[in-house]
Amino acid sequence: MQSNVNTHTFEAIRGRQAGNDFYIAMCTLKAVSKLFTFKDADIPAEHRAQRTLRKSRIPRICDYILQNPEDYTFSSITVSVDGKVSFNSASKSSNLGTISISQDAVILINDGQHRAAAIKEAVEANHDLGSDSISVVFFEDLNLKKSQQMFADLNKHAVKPTKSLGILYDRRNDFATFVVDMTRQVAAFHNRTEMEKTSISNRSIKFFTLSGIELATKNLLGKGKNLREVEKDTAIEFWNEVGKNIPEWGLLIDRKVTPAELRRGYVNANTNMLEAIAIAGSMLIKKFPNSWKQKLVGLQRVDWSRTNPEWDGKIIIRGKMTKTKAGMNSAADILFKYCGGRQ
Repeated sequence: MQSNVNTHTFEAIRGRQAGNDFYIAMCTLKAVSKLFTFKDADIPAEHRAQRTLRKSRIPRICDYILQNPEDYTFSSITVSVDGKVSFNSASKSSNLGTISISQDAVILINDGQHRAAAIKEAVEANHDLGSDSISVVFFEDLNLKKSQQMFADLNKHAVKPTKSLGILYDRRNDFATFVVDMTRQVAAFHNRTEMEKTSISNRSIKFFTLSGIELATKNLLGKGKNLREVEKDTAIEFWNEVGKNIPEWGLLIDRKVTPAELRRGYVNANTNMLEAIAIAGSMLIKKFPNSWKQKLVGLQRVDWSRTNPEWDGKIIIRGKMTKTKAGMNSAADILFKYCGGRQ
């Protein structure tokens, strides 16, 4: 970016969309931190095209940049320019060239407001980041007449990744990486874990979701980060031992029953019960650190059928599986008792 007294100039590529020109430029993070900042109060409410800045999000994004200075990734920032955008082609009929924008023009961020705010803080904390670049898409929008519709359109079709998919792809998160690896080492989970969705259809051949296993394992270990090797081993051993002592899981492992059949008739094929098992397991490991494996034999005596009145008002309400913290804790207490935790 070059600036003089009157204009900002960017090297850019010109494109055309819906009959209108737009421009893609590479801007340094330093330029972003200086150019794309504004206060909501500066823009009339009827023209405001972005939600109120949620300042609580900014530190998390800023930390992401600062902690991964050689390995962070950002998508483009999209802006509307309330002013003339002049394009100077590098050669006749070329879409490569430069754009010039008056310094008096209002540049409104339609998509990327929090990224821009976090970039500003990150550059202030680490000046070396200022020379990095991010792509910015410029749309000319005199009087910001289209900006609100652009914001609606950009966000209307955005799909947030499921929690399971976030766990699967987050290789910076050691706990997430461990849980993904663990699904390959636990017989009941291996090739039966839904890795992308957070729910399972009735006919699915999958047994539990990755997000459900991750949450249950957090309940088991009482933590979701900074795991020691002994804690990882404990989690793997625990879930394998559970599989050995729940008859229905054994039938699943031996391919004598399908996940769909278990879901129809038993509570132990539901993520809510998986969490309850983990909570009970955590209590067992704390009370019986040397004999918790033997205690899990008590799971063989549990009536896991959905018709068992022990589950009513806990994880089953009016015949449907229901998730409440109190209900899962009550179910965990029942399992803890079957395993000899209480007389």
